[in-house]
Amino acid sequence: MLPDARRPEEYADAGDSPTRERGSTGRLEAFLFRGPAGNIEGLWKEPEGARAGSAVFAHPHPLHGGTLHNKVVFRAAKTLARAGYGVLRFNFRGVGLSQGRYDEGRGEASDFRAALDEAERRGGGPLLAGGFSFGSAAALRAVPGDERVRAFLGVGVPLASLRADPPPLPTVPALFVTGSEDVHGPPALLQEWARGAGRSVIVPGADHFLEGKLGALEAAIRDFLAELGGSDL
Repeated sequence: MLPDARRPEEYADAGDSPTRERGSTGRLEAFLFRGPAGNIEGLWKEPEGARAGSAVFAHPHPLHGGTLHNKVVFRAAKTLARAGYGVLRFNFRGVGLSQGRYDEGRGEASDFRAALDEAERRGGGPLLAGGFSFGSAAALRAVPGDERVRAFLGVGVPLASLRADPPPLPTVPALFVTGSEDVHGPPALLQEWARGAGRSVIVPGADHFLEGKLGALEAAIRDFLAELGGSDL
């Protein structure tokens, strides 16, 4: 635990804090774990109900204010926990209490791999990997060859800025969610890149941050997880 580093507006276990919705029942724990560039700040939420596995969900761009408390990340983690996943959110190197410096996505993919190890240690498998924007790209670069990862969730994959070096497609069941008005992850680029892999959900009228449309994100994740529940994960 991090008693000296706790910020009540972000780590409180009740009320309207960004990390815990009123009425939630799962336990929430803030802690540090080891990563390739030093300590990584993490936030672990226990599953609510029967355990389905463990998930890691990564935040948007560190140089543009992205942290584990981003509201898209929070809502995705909440939905995963309600579906039975223990969920690890974490700050990439150089963000919050995480040590190290921004590494243009290379080191951040290594941070994500360390987070997968920590999630497995805390909650066991199978593992679900995912992220929002920059975090989704880091996750896509981290998971190839990792047989523990059995599903992928990418929100707002920023393909417009990754044309020269697009991330690899996941080889496991995948959900991609983007807004119809997303200029960083336009639906046309998503469909061109995904080439029919996984399920793509386009949220009408939504921008990159799914402003005012986060309920649609939660619904898409719930539907995807319900399908996974009927498969041989």
